[in-house]
Amino acid sequence: MKKKFHLCDNDDFKRLIDAKQYYINSTFTIYYQKNNLNYSRFGISVGKKHGKAYERNKIKRQIRMMISKIFNYQLGYDYLILIRSRYKQQSFEENSMKLNELANKLKTRCNK
Repeated sequence: MKKKFHLCDNDDFKRLIDAKQYYINSTFTIYYQKNNLNYSRFGISVGKKHGKAYERNKIKRQIRMMISKIFNYQLGYDYLILIRSRYKQQSFEENSMKLNELANKLKTRCNK
């Protein structure tokens, strides 16, 4: 995922959370909001309860890989993906399926 598709600023994270548009399941919470750009941006938040820094970085790498396979970058939305406690109890494939379920809900919502 290229740098221009990253959502890094804490103010952007707060803006997305304050908008209160989200989908949730046992593994992920995805906040979303329309942006004024021609491409989508993604932020990933992994809390300290998920382990040490190298474990959290591994989770972020996995999520970026899932994003590149699942999401469309041309929709023009900002997304914030929060990792929930069930993530570490499931395999990569199960987590990918859970993210794909939320992405399908978002696609139907965002294409209206």
